[in-house]
Amino acid sequence: MHVRSVGATGLKVSRLGLGTMTWGRDTDEHEARDQLIAFAEVGGSLVDTAAGYGDGASEELIGGLIGDVVARDEIVIATKAGISRRTGTRVTDASRGSLLTALDGSLRRLGVDHVDLWQVHTWVDDAPLEETLSALDTAVATGRASYVGVSNYAGWQTAQAATWQRAVPGRVPLASTQMEYSLLNRTIEDEVLPAAHALGLGVLAWSPLGRGVLTGKYRTGTPADSRAATSHFAGFVGAYLGPRSQQVVEAVARAADGLGWTPLEVALAWVRDRPGVTAPILGARTAQQLRGALGVEELTLPDEITAALDDVSGSGAAASEGDE
Repeated sequence: MHVRSVGATGLKVSRLGLGTMTWGRDTDEHEARDQLIAFAEVGGSLVDTAAGYGDGASEELIGGLIGDVVARDEIVIATKAGISRRTGTRVTDASRGSLLTALDGSLRRLGVDHVDLWQVHTWVDDAPLEETLSALDTAVATGRASYVGVSNYAGWQTAQAATWQRAVPGRVPLASTQMEYSLLNRTIEDEVLPAAHALGLGVLAWSPLGRGVLTGKYRTGTPADSRAATSHFAGFVGAYLGPRSQQVVEAVARAADGLGWTPLEVALAWVRDRPGVTAPILGARTAQQLRGALGVEELTLPDEITAALDDVSGSGAAASEGDE
């Protein structure tokens, strides 16, 4: 698999990342093992997780596979801190103490002495930005993280954080920002992508398949084995099942038919090759689905198809707030 640099740093990752949000909850150990094997076999390196995924279950599962399925130095581990559901409800905390405590917990669960990329999972209004960013400096200074970034920051928040880190020698520059980006949600093109480009940040795109909707699986209803059929993902996926989204999905399906591809391949190739994108983060339900998606490595969308999809999707089409 081709590799790309993460922003203006020396960190290199595969141009497709493996998402693990459901690992340890909907995805069991055997399925996760098969997915990681399939990903590593084609040269995939970027494995994305978070302390809040399954209340740490995702990280624990990855930790159990390191050294067994893949060697530690064969993967780039990216994790996040700042969102927790341990109380049963979604709690955000980007204070310095909470973030560093979460990082230590991530290292224990992963069974590693450092992560390659550590990200603040979300902006938190009641946490002073300089305090949040000081946790990133500490993580790198103490060897617990090699690179740092942010996630789900608006354009002005991204610019403010990145500028703060560049303002004084000794602070650690941000390497990346992770945001939702797909043909069903192009809102990051308005401010986040320009800010990332100007300040040297790589962009990791989560939910590049529009929360699964762009695969076409919901064109005639909700499959019983789909994420939309589960109580915890019904609203998340349902936000993209309206008429506007349907127009985009149909355009993707027509493009796929014309190319002899799958809709998944069309949607994923579109995101992967957008200016400024380092890697889409793909979360598959099964190893079979993942293997089908990995075939996109050999594909490039023709310019005329890209232009047509740009036109039909528009900026911010079907966008709604997510919390990955």
